[in-house]
Amino acid sequence: MLSDIVTAVRTLTVIPVPGRDTETFSRSLYWFPLVGLLLGLIQAALGYFGSRFAWNELSALLVILGGIVLTRGMHADGLADLADGFWGGRTREAALKIMKDPNVGSFGAIALSGIMLLKWVILLKLVGSGAFEFIAAGVLLARWTQVLLASSLPYAREEGGTAQAFVSGAGVLHIIVTSGLTLFFLLTLLHADLYALVLVVSVALSAAVFTGVLSYRKIGGVTGDVLGAGSEVTEVFVWTAAALYSVVNV
Repeated sequence: MLSDIVTAVRTLTVIPVPGRDTETFSRSLYWFPLVGLLLGLIQAALGYFGSRFAWNELSALLVILGGIVLTRGMHADGLADLADGFWGGRTREAALKIMKDPNVGSFGAIALSGIMLLKWVILLKLVGSGAFEFIAAGVLLARWTQVLLASSLPYAREEGGTAQAFVSGAGVLHIIVTSGLTLFFLLTLLHADLYALVLVVSVALSAAVFTGVLSYRKIGGVTGDVLGAGSEVTEVFVWTAAALYSVVNV
C-alpha cells in the first residue's frame, strides 16, 4: 500500500517522497483523491494567506501558480496537447500524432491562456467571498475525475504510452473506492453541507462525461493528455459552480 501512495504522489506532484514505486501502477489510482486533497489544501492555503497579506488579485494568482508548480504544469500541458490534437487533427491518427508533439500550437496556446484567465476570474470571486474550501474541493475532484476517465475508457494508443500502465489495470473497483474516499473528504471540507456536496460532485461528473465523450469520439479512448485535460476542465467547472453558489448564499 505504501508504494502505491508513493507512486500517486510522484505521478501527480513534484513533492519528493522516499520509497519504491508500486509494481502495478493502476493501484496508485486508489490514492489519487488523497493526493488531490493534499494539493487542494496547499492551494487553498496559498489563497488564504495571500488574501490576508496582499490583494485578492494576487491571491487568486498564487492559487493558480501554486497548482502549476506543484504539478510541474503536467495537466495544463495535457490540456494544450488535447486542444492542438482534437482541433488540429482531422483523423484519429492525426490527432494522436499531434498530441504527442511536445511543441504547443495555436489551439493549445488559446486553450491554455483562456482557461488560466478564466480560472483567475473565478478564483478572484472565491477568494473574495472566503470560499477557500471550494478551492480545495475543486482540486480534489479534478483528481477523482482522472480516476473516472482512466477506469471507464480504454487507452487510445495502440503502441502504448506513459499512462497506459495506469489505464490498463483500472476498473469498477477503482471508481467505487475513490468515490468513497472523495465523498468522505468532501464532507469534511464542506462542513457536511449536502447542497454544496451534491452541486460540486454533479458538476465534476459533468466535466468527466464531457471530457470522456469528446475523447472517445475523437480518438477512441484516453491518453495521459486527456486525463490532464479532464483535471483542468473539472477545476474550472467546480470553481465556477462554487462561485455561483457562494453568490446565492451571501
